[in-house]
Amino acid sequence: ARAVMTYVAKKCGVCFQPPSIILIYKDDSEDKTRQRIMPVRNFSKFSDCSMAAEQLKNNPRHKAYLEGVSLRQLQKLYSLLKGHLRGESLAESLEKFQEEETIDPEEDMNKLDDKELAKRKSIMDELFKKNRKKRDDPDFIYDIEVEFPQDEQLESCGWDVESGEEI
Repeated sequence: ARAVMTYVAKKCGVCFQPPSIILIYKDDSEDKTRQRIMPVRNFSKFSDCSMAAEQLKNNPRHKAYLEGVSLRQLQKLYSLLKGHLRGESLAESLEKFQEEETIDPEEDMNKLDDKELAKRKSIMDELFKKNRKKRDDPDFIYDIEVEFPQDEQLESCGWDVESGEEI
């Protein structure tokens, strides 16, 4: 029996012509960096990026390669592709994606529909995971005061709500 192949994703990108998602990965068994091109089919400027990302990630042909690529990253690539299909420049699409990815602290979350709310929640969870430090983490500093420059986006905030301790 062959050993299980492990692929380490290095970089993921999108190609507009022909539409495809490109993965640069390392093949552990032979220490080579390779490129895998995954054609994007049945995707239009009306398609749902998160659905497309999930389908790609769960596609039996690509699944093993995409282990290390987050669903979010794939969504981003699809949203760039979608922007391209709508005639936007790459810069415009990136900016749009950035806007969608940023939580507006002034926004009234009560007014959002379920889908939008779920999206905000997943962005917050993601930011939270990125910023969370465990107590036994060598970088964990207990009593910390940080000044946030006003214009910096909220990326740098993470609240450890689940520890449940009195502060």
